[in-house]
Amino acid sequence: MADLLQAAAFVLVLIGLGAVLLHGASGLGYNWQWNRVTRYLLIRDAAGWQFGPLLKGLGLTLEITLASLGLSLLIGLCTALMRLSASPMARGIARVYLELIRNTPLLIQIFVLYFVFAPILDLGRFSSAVIALSLFEGSYASEIIRAGILAIPVGQWEAAASLGLPRKQTYRHIILPQALRQMTPPLTSQGISLVKDSALVSTIAIYDLTMQGQQIIAETFLTFEIWFTVAAIYLAVTMLLSILVKYLENHLTKYQH
Repeated sequence: MADLLQAAAFVLVLIGLGAVLLHGASGLGYNWQWNRVTRYLLIRDAAGWQFGPLLKGLGLTLEITLASLGLSLLIGLCTALMRLSASPMARGIARVYLELIRNTPLLIQIFVLYFVFAPILDLGRFSSAVIALSLFEGSYASEIIRAGILAIPVGQWEAAASLGLPRKQTYRHIILPQALRQMTPPLTSQGISLVKDSALVSTIAIYDLTMQGQQIIAETFLTFEIWFTVAAIYLAVTMLLSILVKYLENHLTKYQH
């Protein structure tokens, strides 16, 4: 009974939000033209159905996000291990990196990397965007990974030492598999942030989903229709990511200590 009441309350809240949105939209005096949006998602020509500009932009967004996600996890793991190492120099380098990246805006980092370092290192727009996003997200991922490693009980380290395992194998076979389950929820949130942060790469003229949306709006003035569609696509991607990670989290329960 309580579940039914909660479900009914949830539906009423959704209906209320929908009514408020419709009322606000009708008060704008805006000429809604949703029928023109589909051509920017899918196009049918002589060769058959083709992706429109928005879905092509989504493909580039996913490429940037996946490349940045893999590189940021690698940077995060290396930084976390450096912070946990006995070397003062490694800890110092990791600390400087964290403070420098976490305390400056991502947009400025993208500009500095693309306009200052990219010409020196001969980097293109795509590479500059991936490196900037990876460095930014990697700084947050490193703290998540470090916290996950520190959460493992000391007894696990002592058990590995009693078996004569070197530190590398201890991390690989005992510590990291257990820490992974604890790290998964916060890393998921970081991955979702990465998807949304990737919209900033449009500032260096990369035709991702956001840039494609801006281009279409400049040509058609379908401001609200396109931005709502872009937002819905981002929402669908992040929700799909949450579902996939939930499945992974359940799969990793066998490593729970």
